[in-house]
Amino acid sequence: MIPTISLNASQEDIVSSLRDACINVGFFYLEDHSIPQSLLDNVFAQSRQLFTLPMDQKLELSDSLLTRGYTRFGEETLDPMNQIRGDTKEGFYIGDEVDVKLMDPKKLKGPNVWPTAANCNMRNEQCGLFRVTMERYRQESVRVCMELVRYFAVSLTSRSTPHLFDEYFTEPTTFLRLLHYSAEESAPSKGVYACGAHSDYGMLTLLLTDDNPGLQIQTKDGIWVDVPPKKGAFVVNIGNMFERWTNGLFKSTIHRVITPKGAKERYSVPFFFEPNFDALVECLESCCDEDNPAKYPPITAGQHLLNMYASTHADFK
Repeated sequence: MIPTISLNASQEDIVSSLRDACINVGFFYLEDHSIPQSLLDNVFAQSRQLFTLPMDQKLELSDSLLTRGYTRFGEETLDPMNQIRGDTKEGFYIGDEVDVKLMDPKKLKGPNVWPTAANCNMRNEQCGLFRVTMERYRQESVRVCMELVRYFAVSLTSRSTPHLFDEYFTEPTTFLRLLHYSAEESAPSKGVYACGAHSDYGMLTLLLTDDNPGLQIQTKDGIWVDVPPKKGAFVVNIGNMFERWTNGLFKSTIHRVITPKGAKERYSVPFFFEPNFDALVECLESCCDEDNPAKYPPITAGQHLLNMYASTHADFK
């Protein structure tokens, strides 16, 4: 059901596989991305350490103005029509690090909230390792996503235009989100979900998962299909913004997380890769014509994201 794409394949094979996956599924596994397994393992280790902090300390590590730092269990409700309460997960947002002197909340730009020996019971060296690990992982993820964006460009136009999107990603908006799901069993019939059904807001999501199941995608027929963990591979999916950009050609697929009975706590790390905040997202010329006009009005990438955050996050202001 979920195709696998290797970045070690030929450009022709990668482009063809990407186009097929994005048109028909909206999800794919990505292998041979060259991010070391040791770094992936360390991201999980640092994430677990953060979430074991006492709740009062985690709550201090939050900035709702910039939607950074800690988000409590139940804070996010992604499927309000079917959920009786928020998702059974907690999270920690890390955005692009911007000096406080250049802070611009209207564009989600500013400093991150980092654990320090002054605001939690982690030691200085532990806090330093946490930050270094997350910043390195962000850099590696940006590299992989830009590589994918150039393959997407070729898949939507021709071999001569791999840099079609480059001007929109000179200062990409990125969010790294650490997630910790409780072991509470999901009960869809009662409106209890680990993560409610939704499609992602932005351009592209690079998802790192542990070895616990739970992720599901919805097929065109409305059937929920499991997306099993795959060691060393990312789960990649297209978001609503990219669907708009391609006039609906590429699919932003609805997905959710269901915690089965007897499951362990689950950890995952989605990396959200978006265009420059002020980039204008409007239908690509190659995706519309007189018989297939643009379906969506133009919107800036940043305004699109702000609209979506406000609709799903209880703590977002």
